[in-house]
Amino acid sequence: MYDHIGLRVADLDAATRFYTAALAPLGYVLCSSGEGYAGFGPKGEPALWLHLNKGHKADGAHIAFRAKSHDAVKAFHSEGLKSGGRDNGGAGPRKDYSPTYYAAFLIDPDGNNVEAVCS
Repeated sequence: MYDHIGLRVADLDAATRFYTAALAPLGYVLCSSGEGYAGFGPKGEPALWLHLNKGHKADGAHIAFRAKSHDAVKAFHSEGLKSGGRDNGGAGPRKDYSPTYYAAFLIDPDGNNVEAVCS
């Protein structure tokens, strides 16, 4: 059901230290990091992403649902818009994520960033 979850954090270094320590007993490690982000999960398979939200209080979670096809991603976006969601990025490739990443983004009625992804 889930592909990945993203949390916005005010202090990326502090959050990275916390999740590195807290997730190690569960077998999860820091898999990926760069300017403004860190990804945790089983080695080589990050599924929890931390995103720097400099100086701001966290304002909602990011949850990505796995989709089986591009058509399913498109339907997720259009049905979500009809049901009270706000557009946060229409269905299409996101080559900056990976060459095969295809996704759509919505803001749910409570302000959470939800995504459907097929890759």
